[in-house]
Amino acid sequence: MPPRSPAALTAAARGGPEGVSARRAAFRILERVRAGQPLEPALEAGLAGLGDADRRLAHELAAGVLRHQRELDAALRPLVKRGWRGVAEPIRTVLRLGAYQLVGLDRVPPHAAVSTSVELAREAGGVRATGFVNAVLRRLAARCGAPAARSPAGEHAAPPAPAAAGGPDAASLAARYSHPDWLVRRWLERFGPEETERLLAWNNTRPELVLQPARRGIEALAAALQAEGVGAVPAAYGAGLVVPRRRPEELPGYAAGHFVVQDPAQALVTWYADPDPGAVVYDACAAPGGKALGLSRSGARVVAGDSSRARVQRLRENLARAGSGRERALVADARHPPVRALDAVLLDAPCLGTGTFARHPDARLRVTPAALGELAARQAELLEAAAGVVRPGGLLVYATCSLEPEENELQVERFLDRHPEFVREPPDGFPEGLLTSKGDLMTLPQRDRMDGAYAARLRRVR
Repeated sequence: MPPRSPAALTAAARGGPEGVSARRAAFRILERVRAGQPLEPALEAGLAGLGDADRRLAHELAAGVLRHQRELDAALRPLVKRGWRGVAEPIRTVLRLGAYQLVGLDRVPPHAAVSTSVELAREAGGVRATGFVNAVLRRLAARCGAPAARSPAGEHAAPPAPAAAGGPDAASLAARYSHPDWLVRRWLERFGPEETERLLAWNNTRPELVLQPARRGIEALAAALQAEGVGAVPAAYGAGLVVPRRRPEELPGYAAGHFVVQDPAQALVTWYADPDPGAVVYDACAAPGGKALGLSRSGARVVAGDSSRARVQRLRENLARAGSGRERALVADARHPPVRALDAVLLDAPCLGTGTFARHPDARLRVTPAALGELAARQAELLEAAAGVVRPGGLLVYATCSLEPEENELQVERFLDRHPEFVREPPDGFPEGLLTSKGDLMTLPQRDRMDGAYAARLRRVR
């Protein structure tokens, strides 16, 4: 990561009073994630009330620690004389925050990284913890040396050079890029060493902010943003507009519902679904509502369901802000669809989420082989339920944000074996570079520079 000039240092990065607030917020966010809360709601709670500079720094610190946790632990472990296992979890979090600033953020002075971490240690573990944290981080700072010697594992790290002949093994790649060993082994078998390393590097970068048109068309949205001084460029395949990162609610047109924030891969799933104009569509796992809004923009009428009341509340808020009036949200269990046979059903199934590690860095901490098996079984159950409410001649679109075959093509093949009344029917005019040999949609982060996503479009022929 290129060093930042001294003039670019904010008070927050220097470690002034605001900087302690930012780091305190990052600590609380990471502790919420450690307790099992997903990163997005943890951020929403942890960043509340902070100024813009503090929000940006706290977000970057929390996400950076999650993306590079294994690397950070590997750097810290030799410096803890009493053994890493003996360090209390909250103090580990403090050390990781300090270490990430020292090895991953050139714009943070080492003294600021150490002093603010010592203050966090005082709050998290009392006076005895301050000397310990101070000593460990000072040892790490001495090892880091000049900025040029710092780790390149920052938020905007470039993809690596091609792997050497024979390629690195799964354990070394997993440690370097802070991913589970078992998952890296799978990816090496599927993608090979060079593509796997590019995927791992992508997962450790900060994703772009991409807007999808809602109550304005994409050309009108781009013009309105440009008129307000917000540069916007087309995303890959025309799937949205890439804008400079900032809080979406601060962008012109947010309150009026001119756009929603959504990764290009998810917008492509909606394009791929391509229901007939005027079709009635059941979006079975709809929250937060991006696909429901995309379907309604195409002219469909959408029944948008989700099993969680809290998620449905968010769904309703998004539909109220940016919807067309052709959407209806309700609390509904996708295993028991509350609809009769309809023209189309979209099942964006719960999955391991391995295509979204850049956007959700906390997810990699929770994925296990057992979870993959459990999710595959749940997806099969949801597919059976969804198929039951597709009328003859109608469409069933199955989608995930996973890269794993058990959740994607193998799931669909097993479903088609059980249901010969369904056949694959890819839409006309869809980019061939995003289609598998069987006509399914598949985006790959290392190839397409967006989230990984999968979808199969199935027509019920009888």
